[in-house]
Amino acid sequence: MNVIETKLPGVLIIEPKVHGDERGFFMETWHQSRYEKYGIPSIFVQDNLSFSRKGVLRGLHSQNPNSQGKLVHVLQGEVFDVAVDVRYGSKTFGEWVGVTLSSDNKRQLYVPEGFLHGFCVLSETVLFGYKCTNKYNPQAELGVLWNDPDIDIHWPISDPIVSDKDKENSRLCELDSSLLVFRS
Repeated sequence: MNVIETKLPGVLIIEPKVHGDERGFFMETWHQSRYEKYGIPSIFVQDNLSFSRKGVLRGLHSQNPNSQGKLVHVLQGEVFDVAVDVRYGSKTFGEWVGVTLSSDNKRQLYVPEGFLHGFCVLSETVLFGYKCTNKYNPQAELGVLWNDPDIDIHWPISDPIVSDKDKENSRLCELDSSLLVFRS
């Protein structure tokens, strides 16, 4: 497997080793000891699967307390996936990285605790999988506007389909800094 570090410490692009032939392919999407070598936690407590159509944008989400690290990948289709550092006091606070994840490139992205996460769907539909280091806690939800001008994410779509809930998210600068000191 090939692991690519990004400009955000702890956010990793993972390219699993794919064994393919005329029958199809085989790959490991999780191998505890291999992933631990790169600082990815060995305990995941919840797996999620989402299905979305072209133009849907989900995010930007985190939760605190009970922050979640997420190992994400696409089972079918293609997304532009984003992580934003919201660890108050971090040298990269407010910075983002984006990567295309698809069923063709088979890449994964690890988004550590203390980061916002979001993605937009580029293909007709997408099946998107998450492994999470903590359980979903609706009382701890933290959301930031997908188009916050201070973060200035360069989304590859111009008029996304966004949930009513995500349309109501705050800008990062409007959040109480105590919400951005992450604790498990």
